[in-house]
Amino acid sequence: MRPRVVCGIAAAVALFATACGSGGSSGGGTSAAVTAQAGPAGSYPVTVADCAGKETTIAKAPTRIVTSNAASLEMLLRLGAGDRVIGTGFPPGKGTLPAALAEQGAKVPVLGDKSVPKEKLLGSGADLYVDTFGAMPMMGGATGPTEAEFAAAGIQHVYLLSTACAGTPKAAKAPRTDLAGVEDDIRRLGAVTGTGARAEELVSGMEKQIGEVRTALAGVPEDKRPGYFVFDFDAGTKQPVAVCGRQVANAVITQAGARNVFADCDADFKPGSWEDVVAKNPDWIQLAVRNRGSEEATRKAFDDAEAFLRSFPATQGLKAVQEGHFVRLGSEVTTIAGVRNADAVRQIAATVHPDLVKPGPVENGQ
Repeated sequence: MRPRVVCGIAAAVALFATACGSGGSSGGGTSAAVTAQAGPAGSYPVTVADCAGKETTIAKAPTRIVTSNAASLEMLLRLGAGDRVIGTGFPPGKGTLPAALAEQGAKVPVLGDKSVPKEKLLGSGADLYVDTFGAMPMMGGATGPTEAEFAAAGIQHVYLLSTACAGTPKAAKAPRTDLAGVEDDIRRLGAVTGTGARAEELVSGMEKQIGEVRTALAGVPEDKRPGYFVFDFDAGTKQPVAVCGRQVANAVITQAGARNVFADCDADFKPGSWEDVVAKNPDWIQLAVRNRGSEEATRKAFDDAEAFLRSFPATQGLKAVQEGHFVRLGSEVTTIAGVRNADAVRQIAATVHPDLVKPGPVENGQ
């Protein structure tokens, strides 16, 4: 991951809240390699590729899966493969998983509060490792196993490409404007785990929700989209972090009928300055905080983030601050690939375009 981005949103991206358009092609270079070879749903072999195009062939359904963090864990829980997960790194924080998944998610053994230690991963007995981000030395984890070491341990290694590829040289340079890459990740995991039919149900649900928003906003021209800034309060307030065009959040914001003011930076995250934010003068600011484990504690974190922006000299005069245009939406559902990205699209759209889009149901954990 990029230097400096070691907490806050980027930490939420890795930690999924521990303590520290649908359809079409997507910027980010992830949508081309869902499955290079797969028969009918639940059939094998299935071949998937990594960010560099290197292929891995899964000969049979995995039965002992380890996940690198709670993002890939949540996908597997939603796919109905949670009973095969024998361990995870970066476990879900209290209150971050939806209620329907929380009990099962809490039973998954934690192999590392951050990255899963190399020796523990190789000795876990896993036959599949689902890697959300690839190598992330800046997140406090040591170098992971080599592909040769994975092979020697009998562990096959697959990635969530929508997040693992975003910061690599192989990533497409254009900003990511739809959630096709996230949907491909869900389908890819469905194919790998033999839960393809469930994957299609999840993707269809996302596409329906995003399609409704897109239809409602069809009459809003590009030049009328409000400027939108994701304020990573948990990264600290000294130096803001820009959520750039390659990040999943850029697609969420775009589909919601807003304009990410930092969409033009060619990265997923990038350290910035308050001068940069002032120059952009966003119409709306998302108070992006991680779930604190209770409604009261999370609400206080939102309150604290807003209070900072209202009192900090550099931000007091921003249009969004002056007009009270704040979006209270957690980091996890905005910046991490998952089914709830579609919920975030609707929630943002309903906030910035209240006359056109109505709020939908919100799962806890947002």
